[in-house]
Amino acid sequence: MAERPDRTAGRADRILDAAGVLLSRLGYRKVTIEDIASQAGIGKGTIYLHWPTKENLFHALLLRESLRAATNLLDRLDKDPAEVVPHRFQRAAFLFTQRNPLLGALITGNTELLGRLKRHPLQDQDAVVTERYLKTMTDRGLLRNDIPNLLFSLRASALGFYLMDSFTTDGTGVTPEEKADALAHIIRTAFEPPEPPSTANLAVAAAEVIEAFRDLISSYDAWIYRKDGTGEPA
Repeated sequence: MAERPDRTAGRADRILDAAGVLLSRLGYRKVTIEDIASQAGIGKGTIYLHWPTKENLFHALLLRESLRAATNLLDRLDKDPAEVVPHRFQRAAFLFTQRNPLLGALITGNTELLGRLKRHPLQDQDAVVTERYLKTMTDRGLLRNDIPNLLFSLRASALGFYLMDSFTTDGTGVTPEEKADALAHIIRTAFEPPEPPSTANLAVAAAEVIEAFRDLISSYDAWIYRKDGTGEPA
């Protein structure tokens, strides 16, 4: 009888940690399953008990980075509902990404690092959560409702902060915290109403966003660790 994969965070995360180290060092094209097994100190066959292909394994790695970002934001909302407002939300997301090169590569489409590895279809749920977030923000009056093409405008404003260092040296000497503060200032002044939100409104908005993020985290976690215990992840 084939060994059932370890569903705890232990062995699977050790494999993903090894894959992350090698991906950052060598890039997707050059990393092999044998390399990852050696880095993790396990047999190659053990990896296949968790993920049947190299592509599956690296999808799991990138999904885990997205899951960690979502968990970080969820923890912040649990501690302070005011973190839900767009300028604070974007600031926290930017700083987390700055400390996570793999997540940064995923957001900016770094083909040198990721090769032809494409986004996993499960990551389409990111867009669903984003839509739920924006609807909550507009419904609760935390985003202006007079901005045309709101999603495009908001994303374009934020994405420049992730991409600028690839195209110019203007950010040399500017710390990640200073960049995050500048991003927050732009989002606050351009996209949010001038009146500060009420404490009650923040609490309701935060609860709605927390629910959306918990759904996302649950689906990512199930795919990464194959909680169903069968075959290839769905």
